[in-house]
Amino acid sequence: MSVANHFTLSNFFVILYAISFLIALTIIFIERKNPSAALAWLLILFMVPGIGILLYIFLSQNIYRQRIFRLTNYEHTILDSALQEQSSAIRRKEFSFSNEAAKKWQDMILLNQSYDDAFYTQNNMVTVFTNGSHKFESLLKDIREAKKSINIMYFIVKNDALGRALIHALTEKAKEGVEVRFLIDAMGSRQIRDSMLLQLRRAGGKFAYFFPPRIKFLKYVNLKLNYRNHRKIVVIDGQIGYIGGYNVGNEYLGKSKKFGNWRDTHLRLMGSAVQDINARFLLDWRFASGEDLLLPSVYYGEVCPMGSTGIQIVSSGPDSEKTQIKQSFLKMITSAKKNIYIQTPYFVPDVSLIEALRTAVYSGVDVRIMIPCMPDHMFVYWATLSYVGELLNDGARIFIYEDGFLHAKTVCVDGEVASVGSSNFDIRSFKLNFEANAFLYDESEVYKLESIFESDMASCKELTKSEYKKRSALIKFKESVSRLLSDLL
Repeated sequence: MSVANHFTLSNFFVILYAISFLIALTIIFIERKNPSAALAWLLILFMVPGIGILLYIFLSQNIYRQRIFRLTNYEHTILDSALQEQSSAIRRKEFSFSNEAAKKWQDMILLNQSYDDAFYTQNNMVTVFTNGSHKFESLLKDIREAKKSINIMYFIVKNDALGRALIHALTEKAKEGVEVRFLIDAMGSRQIRDSMLLQLRRAGGKFAYFFPPRIKFLKYVNLKLNYRNHRKIVVIDGQIGYIGGYNVGNEYLGKSKKFGNWRDTHLRLMGSAVQDINARFLLDWRFASGEDLLLPSVYYGEVCPMGSTGIQIVSSGPDSEKTQIKQSFLKMITSAKKNIYIQTPYFVPDVSLIEALRTAVYSGVDVRIMIPCMPDHMFVYWATLSYVGELLNDGARIFIYEDGFLHAKTVCVDGEVASVGSSNFDIRSFKLNFEANAFLYDESEVYKLESIFESDMASCKELTKSEYKKRSALIKFKESVSRLLSDLL
Protein backbone atom coordinates (compact mmCIF):
# COMPACT_ATOMS: atom_id res chain seq x y z
CA MET A 1 0.00 0.00 0.00
CA SER A 2 1.40 3.42 -0.96
CA VAL A 3 2.01 6.16 1.60
CA ALA A 4 -0.71 8.26 -0.06
CA ASN A 5 -3.27 5.45 0.17
CA HIS A 6 -2.32 4.75 3.77
CA PHE A 7 -2.71 8.46 4.57
CA THR A 8 -6.10 8.56 2.91
CA LEU A 9 -7.32 5.46 4.78
CA SER A 10 -6.04 6.87 8.07
CA ASN A 11 -7.85 10.14 7.42
CA PHE A 12 -11.02 8.23 6.60
CA PHE A 13 -10.99 6.45 9.97
CA VAL A 14 -10.14 9.67 11.79
CA ILE A 15 -13.19 11.30 10.21
CA LEU A 16 -15.42 8.31 11.10
CA TYR A 17 -14.33 8.36 14.73
CA ALA A 18 -14.67 12.15 14.87
CA ILE A 19 -18.26 11.87 13.63
CA SER A 20 -18.89 9.03 16.09
CA PHE A 21 -17.51 11.19 18.89
CA LEU A 22 -19.84 14.06 17.98
CA ILE A 23 -22.82 11.68 17.86
CA ALA A 24 -21.78 10.30 21.25
CA LEU A 25 -21.80 13.81 22.71
CA THR A 26 -25.26 14.35 21.21
CA ILE A 27 -26.56 11.13 22.75
CA ILE A 28 -25.16 11.94 26.19
CA PHE A 29 -25.73 15.68 26.54
CA ILE A 30 -28.54 16.59 24.14
CA GLU A 31 -30.77 13.53 23.64
CA ARG A 32 -30.01 12.27 27.17
CA LYS A 33 -31.06 8.71 26.41
CA ASN A 34 -31.42 6.31 29.30
CA PRO A 35 -28.05 4.84 30.37
CA SER A 36 -28.57 1.37 28.88
CA ALA A 37 -29.62 2.72 25.48
CA ALA A 38 -26.80 5.27 25.50
CA LEU A 39 -24.21 2.60 26.29
CA ALA A 40 -25.55 0.35 23.53
CA TRP A 41 -25.22 3.16 21.01
CA LEU A 42 -21.72 4.06 22.19
CA LEU A 43 -20.67 0.43 21.86
CA ILE A 44 -21.86 0.27 18.24
CA LEU A 45 -20.48 3.72 17.29
CA PHE A 46 -16.94 2.99 18.45
CA MET A 47 -16.70 -0.72 17.62
CA VAL A 48 -18.04 -0.37 14.06
CA PRO A 49 -18.02 3.40 13.44
CA GLY A 50 -19.16 3.43 9.81
CA ILE A 51 -22.03 1.03 10.38
CA GLY A 52 -22.81 2.70 13.71
CA ILE A 53 -23.19 6.12 12.06
CA LEU A 54 -25.58 4.73 9.44
CA LEU A 55 -27.63 2.90 12.08
CA TYR A 56 -27.84 6.07 14.14
CA ILE A 57 -29.08 8.08 11.14
CA PHE A 58 -31.83 5.59 10.35
CA LEU A 59 -32.71 4.20 13.78
CA SER A 60 -32.14 6.87 16.41
CA GLN A 61 -34.43 9.86 16.07
CA ASN A 62 -36.43 11.47 18.83
CA ILE A 63 -39.80 12.20 17.25
CA TYR A 64 -41.84 12.98 20.36
CA ARG A 65 -41.11 16.70 19.91
CA GLN A 66 -42.90 16.59 16.55
CA ARG A 67 -46.32 16.04 18.20
CA ILE A 68 -47.56 14.10 15.20
CA PHE A 69 -50.98 13.33 16.75
CA ARG A 70 -52.26 16.81 17.52
CA LEU A 71 -55.63 17.66 19.02
CA THR A 72 -57.40 20.93 18.29
CA ASN A 73 -58.37 23.17 21.21
CA TYR A 74 -61.98 22.15 20.67
CA GLU A 75 -61.06 18.46 20.80
CA HIS A 76 -59.03 18.98 23.97
CA THR A 77 -61.95 20.75 25.63
CA ILE A 78 -64.53 18.11 24.71
CA LEU A 79 -62.43 15.04 25.46
CA ASP A 80 -60.77 16.36 28.61
CA SER A 81 -64.13 17.36 30.04
CA ALA A 82 -65.66 13.92 29.46
CA LEU A 83 -62.61 12.13 30.86
CA GLN A 84 -62.41 14.38 33.92
CA GLU A 85 -66.07 13.78 34.69
CA GLN A 86 -65.56 10.00 34.62
CA SER A 87 -62.33 10.11 36.65
CA SER A 88 -63.90 12.36 39.28
CA ALA A 89 -66.85 9.99 39.68
CA ILE A 90 -64.47 7.06 40.25
CA ARG A 91 -62.36 9.00 42.76
CA ARG A 92 -65.49 10.05 44.68
CA LYS A 93 -66.61 6.38 44.75
CA GLU A 94 -69.77 7.38 42.88
CA PHE A 95 -69.11 5.35 39.74
CA SER A 96 -71.18 2.17 39.40
CA PHE A 97 -68.96 -0.64 38.12
CA SER A 98 -70.54 -3.50 36.19
CA ASN A 99 -68.42 -6.23 37.82
CA GLU A 100 -66.22 -6.85 40.84
CA ALA A 101 -63.00 -7.10 38.81
CA ALA A 102 -63.36 -3.55 37.52
CA LYS A 103 -64.20 -2.28 40.99
CA LYS A 104 -61.16 -4.01 42.43
CA TRP A 105 -58.85 -2.64 39.71
CA GLN A 106 -60.22 0.90 39.68
CA ASP A 107 -56.78 2.28 40.62
CA MET A 108 -55.44 0.86 37.36
CA ILE A 109 -58.38 2.36 35.48
CA LEU A 110 -57.46 5.73 37.01
CA LEU A 111 -53.82 5.21 36.03
CA ASN A 112 -54.78 4.73 32.39
CA GLN A 113 -57.11 7.70 32.51
CA SER A 114 -54.54 10.10 33.92
CA TYR A 115 -51.47 8.72 32.08
CA ASP A 116 -52.99 7.96 28.67
CA ASP A 117 -56.37 9.74 28.60
CA ALA A 118 -57.97 6.31 28.20
CA PHE A 119 -61.74 6.20 28.66
CA TYR A 120 -63.24 3.32 30.60
CA THR A 121 -66.30 1.65 29.06
CA GLN A 122 -68.22 -1.29 30.47
CA ASN A 123 -70.98 -2.19 28.05
CA ASN A 124 -68.82 -4.35 25.80
CA MET A 125 -69.07 -7.85 24.37
CA VAL A 126 -65.88 -9.74 23.53
CA THR A 127 -65.12 -12.56 21.11
CA VAL A 128 -61.65 -14.09 21.36
CA PHE A 129 -59.89 -15.52 18.29
CA THR A 130 -56.84 -17.79 18.51
CA ASN A 131 -57.13 -19.25 15.02
CA GLY A 132 -56.28 -17.12 11.98
CA SER A 133 -58.83 -18.75 9.68
CA HIS A 134 -61.65 -18.06 12.13
CA LYS A 135 -60.52 -14.49 12.72
CA PHE A 136 -60.32 -13.58 9.03
CA GLU A 137 -63.57 -15.39 8.19
CA SER A 138 -65.25 -13.19 10.80
CA LEU A 139 -63.50 -10.02 9.63
CA LEU A 140 -64.28 -10.54 5.94
CA LYS A 141 -67.90 -11.35 6.81
CA ASP A 142 -68.21 -8.15 8.82
CA ILE A 143 -66.64 -6.19 5.96
CA ARG A 144 -69.08 -7.68 3.43
CA GLU A 145 -71.99 -6.71 5.71
CA ALA A 146 -70.77 -3.12 6.32
CA LYS A 147 -73.34 -0.44 5.59
CA LYS A 148 -71.61 2.91 6.28
CA SER A 149 -67.88 2.85 7.00
CA ILE A 150 -64.79 0.68 7.28
CA ASN A 151 -61.66 2.00 9.02
CA ILE A 152 -58.83 -0.52 8.85
CA MET A 153 -55.15 -0.40 9.83
CA TYR A 154 -52.52 -3.14 9.80
CA PHE A 155 -48.77 -3.21 10.27
CA ILE A 156 -48.26 -5.99 7.70
CA VAL A 157 -50.43 -6.71 4.69
CA LYS A 158 -48.83 -9.28 2.39
CA ASN A 159 -49.17 -9.49 -1.40
CA ASP A 160 -50.66 -12.97 -1.27
CA ALA A 161 -54.07 -14.62 -1.42
CA LEU A 162 -55.30 -13.26 1.93
CA GLY A 163 -53.91 -9.77 1.39
CA ARG A 164 -55.50 -9.55 -2.06
CA ALA A 165 -58.79 -10.94 -0.73
CA LEU A 166 -58.89 -8.17 1.88
CA ILE A 167 -58.17 -5.45 -0.70
CA HIS A 168 -60.81 -6.91 -3.03
CA ALA A 169 -63.40 -6.96 -0.24
CA LEU A 170 -62.65 -3.32 0.61
CA THR A 171 -62.89 -2.35 -3.06
CA GLU A 172 -66.28 -4.02 -3.46
CA LYS A 173 -67.66 -2.17 -0.44
CA ALA A 174 -66.30 1.13 -1.77
CA LYS A 175 -68.20 0.47 -5.01
CA GLU A 176 -71.37 0.14 -2.93
CA GLY A 177 -70.79 3.58 -1.45
CA VAL A 178 -69.37 2.49 1.88
CA GLU A 179 -66.73 4.93 3.18
CA VAL A 180 -63.46 2.95 3.22
CA ARG A 181 -60.20 4.12 4.81
CA PHE A 182 -57.24 1.74 4.53
CA LEU A 183 -54.04 2.57 6.45
CA ILE A 184 -50.91 0.43 6.31
CA ASP A 185 -47.40 0.82 7.63
CA ALA A 186 -45.07 1.69 4.76
CA MET A 187 -42.28 -0.61 5.92
CA GLY A 188 -44.30 -3.51 7.30
CA SER A 189 -46.53 -3.59 4.19
CA ARG A 190 -43.79 -2.86 1.66
CA GLN A 191 -45.11 -5.63 -0.62
CA ILE A 192 -48.21 -3.52 -1.28
CA ARG A 193 -47.84 -1.09 -4.17
CA ASP A 194 -50.06 1.77 -5.29
CA SER A 195 -51.01 -0.22 -8.38
CA MET A 196 -52.63 -2.88 -6.17
CA LEU A 197 -54.80 -0.19 -4.58
CA LEU A 198 -55.74 1.59 -7.79
CA GLN A 199 -59.12 -0.12 -8.08
CA LEU A 200 -59.88 0.72 -4.44
CA ARG A 201 -59.19 4.40 -5.14
CA ARG A 202 -61.23 4.37 -8.36
CA ALA A 203 -64.13 2.88 -6.42
CA GLY A 204 -64.02 5.80 -3.99
CA GLY A 205 -61.98 4.18 -1.24
CA LYS A 206 -59.09 5.96 0.45
CA PHE A 207 -55.69 4.60 1.46
CA ALA A 208 -52.57 5.98 3.09
CA TYR A 209 -49.11 4.84 4.20
CA PHE A 210 -47.76 5.49 7.67
CA PHE A 211 -44.26 7.04 7.59
CA PRO A 212 -43.56 6.41 3.88
CA PRO A 213 -39.98 6.90 2.61
CA ARG A 214 -39.01 10.26 1.16
CA ILE A 215 -38.04 8.56 -2.10
CA LYS A 216 -41.06 6.48 -3.08
CA PHE A 217 -39.23 3.65 -4.85
CA LEU A 218 -36.53 3.22 -2.19
CA LYS A 219 -38.62 1.62 0.52
CA TYR A 220 -35.64 0.70 2.71
CA VAL A 221 -34.15 4.22 2.60
CA ASN A 222 -36.47 5.57 5.27
CA LEU A 223 -35.32 7.92 8.02
CA LYS A 224 -38.27 6.71 10.11
CA LEU A 225 -37.18 3.09 9.68
CA ASN A 226 -37.15 2.42 13.41
CA TYR A 227 -40.57 3.89 14.17
CA ARG A 228 -43.29 1.69 12.76
CA ASN A 229 -47.04 1.64 13.26
CA HIS A 230 -47.45 -1.84 14.72
CA ARG A 231 -51.17 -1.48 15.49
CA LYS A 232 -53.75 -3.89 14.06
CA ILE A 233 -57.19 -2.33 14.41
CA VAL A 234 -60.45 -2.31 12.45
CA VAL A 235 -63.73 -0.47 13.01
CA ILE A 236 -66.82 -1.29 10.95
CA ASP A 237 -69.88 1.00 10.93
CA GLY A 238 -68.71 2.40 14.26
CA GLN A 239 -70.21 -0.71 15.90
CA ILE A 240 -67.70 -3.55 15.49
CA GLY A 241 -64.02 -3.34 16.42
CA TYR A 242 -61.03 -5.63 16.05
CA ILE A 243 -57.78 -5.36 17.99
CA GLY A 244 -54.96 -7.80 18.63
CA GLY A 245 -51.87 -9.46 17.18
CA TYR A 246 -52.78 -10.80 13.74
CA ASN A 247 -51.38 -9.19 10.61
CA VAL A 248 -52.73 -9.99 7.12
CA GLY A 249 -51.10 -12.74 5.09
CA ASN A 250 -51.14 -16.45 4.38
CA GLU A 251 -48.56 -17.20 7.08
CA TYR A 252 -51.03 -15.94 9.70
CA LEU A 253 -53.37 -18.68 8.53
CA GLY A 254 -50.68 -21.26 9.30
CA LYS A 255 -49.63 -21.69 5.67
CA SER A 256 -45.94 -20.80 6.06
CA LYS A 257 -43.44 -23.64 5.58
CA LYS A 258 -41.03 -21.89 7.93
CA PHE A 259 -43.41 -21.25 10.85
CA GLY A 260 -46.19 -23.78 10.34
CA ASN A 261 -49.11 -23.27 12.72
CA TRP A 262 -49.48 -19.62 13.71
CA ARG A 263 -50.74 -19.12 17.26
CA ASP A 264 -52.03 -15.61 17.89
CA THR A 265 -54.75 -13.79 19.82
CA HIS A 266 -57.19 -11.18 18.50
CA LEU A 267 -60.41 -9.68 19.85
CA ARG A 268 -63.68 -8.73 18.20
CA LEU A 269 -65.46 -6.09 20.28
CA MET A 270 -68.92 -4.57 20.31
CA GLY A 271 -69.90 -1.74 22.63
CA SER A 272 -68.51 1.69 23.50
CA ALA A 273 -64.87 0.53 23.42
CA VAL A 274 -65.27 0.50 19.63
CA GLN A 275 -65.46 4.31 19.74
CA ASP A 276 -62.08 4.43 21.45
CA ILE A 277 -60.54 2.13 18.82
CA ASN A 278 -62.04 4.38 16.16
CA ALA A 279 -60.57 7.48 17.80
CA ARG A 280 -57.14 5.83 17.76
CA PHE A 281 -57.53 4.98 14.08
CA LEU A 282 -58.67 8.48 13.15
CA LEU A 283 -55.71 10.10 14.92
CA ASP A 284 -53.32 7.90 12.93
CA TRP A 285 -55.29 8.38 9.72
CA ARG A 286 -55.44 12.15 10.07
CA PHE A 287 -51.65 12.30 10.40
CA ALA A 288 -50.87 9.84 7.58
CA SER A 289 -53.47 11.00 5.04
CA GLY A 290 -53.82 14.69 5.84
CA GLU A 291 -57.60 14.34 5.80
CA ASP A 292 -59.25 16.90 8.06
CA LEU A 293 -61.48 14.93 10.41
CA LEU A 294 -62.95 16.12 13.68
CA LEU A 295 -62.10 13.55 16.34
CA PRO A 296 -65.02 14.04 18.79
CA SER A 297 -67.43 13.20 15.98
CA VAL A 298 -66.70 9.50 16.54
CA TYR A 299 -68.27 9.74 19.99
CA TYR A 300 -71.54 11.23 18.77
CA GLY A 301 -72.87 8.13 17.03
CA GLU A 302 -75.22 5.70 18.71
CA VAL A 303 -73.54 2.61 20.18
CA CYS A 304 -75.64 -0.35 21.25
CA PRO A 305 -74.70 -1.72 24.70
CA MET A 306 -73.75 -5.33 24.04
CA GLY A 307 -72.41 -6.72 27.31
CA SER A 308 -70.85 -5.90 30.68
CA THR A 309 -67.12 -6.25 30.07
CA GLY A 310 -65.05 -3.28 31.19
CA ILE A 311 -62.41 -2.19 28.66
CA GLN A 312 -59.82 0.54 28.21
CA ILE A 313 -58.01 1.05 24.90
CA VAL A 314 -54.45 2.15 25.70
CA SER A 315 -51.99 3.24 23.04
CA SER A 316 -48.33 4.18 23.15
CA GLY A 317 -45.56 5.22 20.79
CA PRO A 318 -42.40 7.25 20.27
CA ASP A 319 -44.50 10.37 19.80
CA SER A 320 -44.54 10.58 23.61
CA GLU A 321 -41.92 10.28 26.34
CA LYS A 322 -44.45 8.21 28.27
CA THR A 323 -44.56 4.41 28.09
CA GLN A 324 -48.29 3.96 28.64
CA ILE A 325 -48.67 0.25 27.91
CA LYS A 326 -45.55 -0.63 29.90
CA GLN A 327 -46.86 1.32 32.89
CA SER A 328 -50.10 -0.67 32.72
CA PHE A 329 -48.13 -3.91 32.66
CA LEU A 330 -46.12 -2.74 35.67
CA LYS A 331 -49.32 -1.95 37.54
CA MET A 332 -50.75 -5.38 36.78
CA ILE A 333 -47.57 -7.16 37.86
CA THR A 334 -46.99 -5.22 41.07
CA SER A 335 -50.65 -5.62 42.09
CA ALA A 336 -50.83 -9.37 41.38
CA LYS A 337 -51.70 -11.62 44.31
CA LYS A 338 -52.19 -15.04 42.70
CA ASN A 339 -50.87 -15.47 39.18
CA ILE A 340 -49.35 -13.73 36.16
CA TYR A 341 -49.58 -15.39 32.73
CA ILE A 342 -47.59 -13.80 29.89
CA GLN A 343 -47.57 -14.89 26.24
CA THR A 344 -45.20 -13.03 23.94
CA PRO A 345 -43.02 -13.80 20.92
CA TYR A 346 -40.35 -11.41 22.20
CA PHE A 347 -39.48 -11.09 25.87
CA VAL A 348 -36.98 -8.23 26.25
CA PRO A 349 -38.09 -6.30 29.35
CA ASP A 350 -36.31 -3.36 30.92
CA VAL A 351 -34.97 -3.33 34.48
CA SER A 352 -38.24 -2.13 36.03
CA LEU A 353 -40.25 -5.02 34.57
CA ILE A 354 -37.61 -7.63 35.44
CA GLU A 355 -37.54 -6.40 39.03
CA ALA A 356 -41.34 -6.32 39.22
CA LEU A 357 -41.61 -9.91 37.98
CA ARG A 358 -38.82 -11.01 40.31
CA THR A 359 -40.60 -9.39 43.25
CA ALA A 360 -43.84 -11.12 42.27
CA VAL A 361 -42.12 -14.54 42.15
CA TYR A 362 -40.53 -14.08 45.59
CA SER A 363 -43.90 -12.89 46.92
CA GLY A 364 -45.46 -16.25 46.05
CA VAL A 365 -47.19 -15.22 42.82
CA ASP A 366 -47.38 -17.95 40.16
CA VAL A 367 -45.47 -16.34 37.27
CA ARG A 368 -45.61 -18.17 33.93
CA ILE A 369 -44.09 -16.92 30.69
CA MET A 370 -44.68 -18.56 27.31
CA ILE A 371 -42.40 -17.88 24.34
CA PRO A 372 -41.98 -19.50 20.88
CA CYS A 373 -39.58 -22.34 20.14
CA MET A 374 -38.21 -20.65 17.02
CA PRO A 375 -36.98 -17.16 16.12
CA ASP A 376 -38.27 -14.80 13.48
CA HIS A 377 -35.79 -12.15 14.63
CA MET A 378 -32.54 -13.83 15.65
CA PHE A 379 -31.04 -11.25 18.02
CA VAL A 380 -34.37 -10.77 19.76
CA TYR A 381 -34.72 -14.53 20.21
CA TRP A 382 -31.35 -14.88 21.94
CA ALA A 383 -32.07 -11.85 24.13
CA THR A 384 -35.41 -13.44 25.04
CA LEU A 385 -33.67 -16.65 26.14
CA SER A 386 -31.31 -14.61 28.29
CA TYR A 387 -34.11 -12.81 30.13
CA VAL A 388 -36.36 -15.82 30.67
CA GLY A 389 -33.31 -17.72 31.94
CA GLU A 390 -32.76 -15.03 34.54
CA LEU A 391 -36.35 -15.27 35.78
CA LEU A 392 -36.23 -19.07 35.62
CA ASN A 393 -33.46 -18.98 38.21
CA ASP A 394 -35.69 -16.78 40.39
CA GLY A 395 -38.51 -19.31 40.29
CA ALA A 396 -40.71 -18.28 37.37
CA ARG A 397 -42.00 -21.05 35.10
CA ILE A 398 -40.99 -20.80 31.45
CA PHE A 399 -42.86 -22.59 28.67
CA ILE A 400 -41.54 -23.04 25.12
CA TYR A 401 -44.40 -23.29 22.61
CA GLU A 402 -43.64 -26.05 20.09
CA ASP A 403 -46.73 -26.26 17.89
CA GLY A 404 -45.60 -23.68 15.33
CA PHE A 405 -44.94 -20.02 16.08
CA LEU A 406 -46.36 -18.22 19.11
CA HIS A 407 -47.20 -14.60 18.24
CA ALA A 408 -49.87 -13.95 20.89
CA LYS A 409 -49.40 -10.86 23.06
CA THR A 410 -51.42 -11.39 26.22
CA VAL A 411 -50.97 -10.67 29.92
CA CYS A 412 -53.45 -12.09 32.46
CA VAL A 413 -53.44 -11.41 36.21
CA ASP A 414 -55.40 -13.02 39.05
CA GLY A 415 -58.30 -14.05 36.81
CA GLU A 416 -59.52 -10.43 36.89
CA VAL A 417 -57.61 -8.22 34.44
CA ALA A 418 -55.95 -8.92 31.11
CA SER A 419 -54.34 -7.22 28.15
CA VAL A 420 -54.58 -8.23 24.48
CA GLY A 421 -53.16 -6.16 21.66
CA SER A 422 -50.23 -5.45 19.38
CA SER A 423 -47.59 -4.72 22.04
CA ASN A 424 -44.95 -7.33 22.64
CA PHE A 425 -43.31 -7.61 26.04
CA ASP A 426 -40.17 -5.85 24.85
CA ILE A 427 -38.43 -2.50 24.81
CA ARG A 428 -39.15 -1.93 21.12
CA SER A 429 -42.90 -2.11 21.68
CA PHE A 430 -42.71 0.07 24.77
CA LYS A 431 -40.57 2.85 23.27
CA LEU A 432 -40.20 2.62 19.48
CA ASN A 433 -43.34 1.17 17.90
CA PHE A 434 -46.83 2.66 17.80
CA GLU A 435 -48.98 0.13 19.66
CA ALA A 436 -52.57 -0.34 20.86
CA ASN A 437 -53.86 -2.77 23.50
CA ALA A 438 -57.23 -3.54 25.02
CA PHE A 439 -57.23 -3.91 28.82
CA LEU A 440 -60.11 -6.07 30.00
CA TYR A 441 -61.67 -5.97 33.48
CA ASP A 442 -63.99 -8.95 33.69
CA GLU A 443 -63.64 -12.26 35.51
CA SER A 444 -65.37 -14.33 32.82
CA GLU A 445 -63.34 -12.94 29.91
CA VAL A 446 -60.03 -13.18 31.77
CA TYR A 447 -60.93 -16.75 32.75
CA LYS A 448 -61.27 -17.56 29.02
CA LEU A 449 -57.84 -16.09 28.29
CA GLU A 450 -56.23 -17.93 31.20
CA SER A 451 -57.87 -21.16 30.06
CA ILE A 452 -56.40 -20.61 26.59
CA PHE A 453 -52.97 -20.14 28.15
CA GLU A 454 -53.34 -23.36 30.16
CA SER A 455 -54.54 -25.20 27.06
CA ASP A 456 -51.49 -23.94 25.14
CA MET A 457 -49.27 -25.42 27.85
CA ALA A 458 -50.13 -28.84 26.41
CA SER A 459 -48.24 -27.77 23.27
CA CYS A 460 -45.24 -26.55 25.26
CA LYS A 461 -42.07 -27.90 26.74
CA GLU A 462 -41.34 -26.46 30.16
CA LEU A 463 -37.82 -25.13 30.41
CA THR A 464 -36.02 -26.37 33.52
CA LYS A 465 -33.07 -24.87 35.36
CA SER A 466 -30.91 -27.91 34.67
CA GLU A 467 -31.69 -27.80 30.95
CA TYR A 468 -31.00 -24.08 30.73
CA LYS A 469 -27.64 -24.51 32.45
CA LYS A 470 -26.59 -27.07 29.83
CA ARG A 471 -26.79 -24.62 26.93
CA SER A 472 -23.64 -24.39 24.85
CA ALA A 473 -20.93 -21.72 25.09
CA LEU A 474 -22.04 -20.46 21.65
CA ILE A 475 -25.60 -19.90 22.85
CA LYS A 476 -24.32 -18.11 25.95
CA PHE A 477 -22.23 -15.87 23.71
CA LYS A 478 -25.23 -15.10 21.49
CA GLU A 479 -27.34 -14.30 24.55
CA SER A 480 -24.70 -11.95 25.97
CA VAL A 481 -24.25 -10.00 22.74
CA SER A 482 -27.99 -9.76 22.11
CA ARG A 483 -28.60 -8.62 25.66
CA LEU A 484 -26.09 -5.80 25.25
CA LEU A 485 -28.14 -4.57 22.31
CA SER A 486 -31.52 -4.97 24.05
CA ASP A 487 -32.39 -1.29 23.95
CA LEU A 488 -31.85 -1.22 20.19
CA LEU A 489 -33.71 -4.39 19.21
